[in-house]
Amino acid sequence: MRAGVRVVVTGGAGFLGSWLCRRLLADGADVVCLDSLVTGARANVAELESQPGFTFVEADVCDPIALDGPVDVVFHLASVASPVHYLRLPLETLRTGSVGTTNVLDLAERTGARFLLASTSEVYGDPLEHPQHESYWGNVNPIGPRSVYDEAKRFAEATTAAYRRCRGVDTTIARIFNTYGPRMALDDGRVVPAFVQQALAGQPLTVAGDGTQTRSLCWVEDTVDGLVRLAASSSSGPVNIGAEDETTVLELATTIRRLVGSTSSIDFVPLPQDDPRLRCPDITEAMGLLGWAPRMPLEQGLSATVDWVRERLGADLDRQPA
Repeated sequence: MRAGVRVVVTGGAGFLGSWLCRRLLADGADVVCLDSLVTGARANVAELESQPGFTFVEADVCDPIALDGPVDVVFHLASVASPVHYLRLPLETLRTGSVGTTNVLDLAERTGARFLLASTSEVYGDPLEHPQHESYWGNVNPIGPRSVYDEAKRFAEATTAAYRRCRGVDTTIARIFNTYGPRMALDDGRVVPAFVQQALAGQPLTVAGDGTQTRSLCWVEDTVDGLVRLAASSSSGPVNIGAEDETTVLELATTIRRLVGSTSSIDFVPLPQDDPRLRCPDITEAMGLLGWAPRMPLEQGLSATVDWVRERLGADLDRQPA
């Protein structure tokens, strides 16, 4: 993003959105961070509010979006993103993916902005193709408990593609795979912060199923770099943004336990319904079109995340009344 570009980031106070806001400001862009704070946190962008070029707007994308002035690029990240939240807010999740996406696309159409939809690897469901290429249509249970998130994103992709075909909006779609790093919410049940907290507390690390299901974890700054490169390209997508290196959930648990220096046991718990068995992107498109690939080694990124969680938990304890 070149200096002087005005960018809107919906969901900008979330984990990934707050990292994206920082990157865009560092690139010299003016950033409007729009967030309803349903799952985002104002604290994630608190230090940005004093920076020139940054504006925070508390708003719900499910309501019509009224912003004055020009908009050059829109990053649409607004959505709950963890099973804990989308199972608690199923109708809100579906509404954000449908009504919310339409409202943000309308903003891009009015302003002539480039529009990037932050979609997800969840559109592939429990994949029958491995690794997952963008041409794969997925294997999603449309009425299962996870479907509120999966189908919301699939609908958002269909709407984005329709606005491009029928209304000439300059759109692109990123399919984001598992992303981790500092500022992840500690209470949303995602596997990395859950394992780190359990290991730090000396509690058993709860591994779903037998732990042989795989995930491909991408450092948050690498993911953000992929999103920025895709927005700056002419590609309409979809383009996978994620790490190619797979790890089983059991391997991840043992690695985090070792990095923490914990003696916690590993307990096996029932596998959630429709939990994907395999998750790994084919990033040929991202490498060829964008010159992008993840750079952060997994253990180095996990160590940085462990340090951040340790500091965050210590700060929370310091704030508690005596």
